[in-house]
Amino acid sequence: MAIAKQLNRYALGSWRDYLELTKPKVVALLVLTAWVGMMLAVPGLPDLTVMLLATLGIGLLSAAAAALNHVVDQKIDAKMARTHSRPVAKGRISSSQAIAFALLLASSGFAMLYLGVNALTAWLTLLSLFGYAVVYTMFLKRATPQNIVIGGLAGAMPPLLGWTAVTGELHGYALLLVMIIFTWTPPHFWALAIHRRDDYAKVNMPMLPVTHGIEFTKSAILLYTIMLFIVCLLPYVVGMTGLIYLVGACLLNLRFMQHAWRLKFADSTGQAMAMFRFSIVHLMVLFLVLLLDHYLKIAPIYGQ
Repeated sequence: MAIAKQLNRYALGSWRDYLELTKPKVVALLVLTAWVGMMLAVPGLPDLTVMLLATLGIGLLSAAAAALNHVVDQKIDAKMARTHSRPVAKGRISSSQAIAFALLLASSGFAMLYLGVNALTAWLTLLSLFGYAVVYTMFLKRATPQNIVIGGLAGAMPPLLGWTAVTGELHGYALLLVMIIFTWTPPHFWALAIHRRDDYAKVNMPMLPVTHGIEFTKSAILLYTIMLFIVCLLPYVVGMTGLIYLVGACLLNLRFMQHAWRLKFADSTGQAMAMFRFSIVHLMVLFLVLLLDHYLKIAPIYGQ
């Protein structure tokens, strides 16, 4: 009986393996930005049912895209130190099982969004899945060192998805949130790519540190952090946010630029990973500051 259970476990994969397929930490960050987009879309609190369905639907489709990424990249993953133990790369979950799992997640998420939220959000989220799992993972990632710049648009979509989930329409403010994540993505990822340059070179992946060298990549990272600072000022400039956001955004981006400056001109062991880790904190805190600014800005409305 024990042997049968063990064989069954390896035949189907454990729940932890399936959870790993979804890249839960990445999906959590995407869902957070989508959730903030929902909250910013209206003066008060959005409809809680819509929020719940939208959060689950966007999360499920994001998880499906992550699972498909495991399938497409399994041969590359098996050769890289960072990814060699992933479930599909190691054979703990077969490609067919991972694809079936991804299709289940995607169909459930799409149905939830289409039937419970609105068609616009459902189709935009499905398009984001296609952009990441197919356009980026299957083509751009292997074709050009600008892969993360172009493909980053798919990962920048969640705030827009959250906004459309609540309002049913596109809005310029939501596009500003997309611009922030779109500009944040290259320095975030290139810092990791510098740290893992040899891994990418081993599998002939045309990441910027491999094709153009580490010093060029450091310069590109510094340039993008400056661009990100400017983009992060736009919500204040157009009147979307107030002083709380302005101060928070300036402090966060100054710190981000400091990391980029050190990486370029005073690099030391671990600096690239330190910048990568801070970039995640940067985006999380920036969106939470957006949320804080939004509700403190409208607080007088409820005090009347």
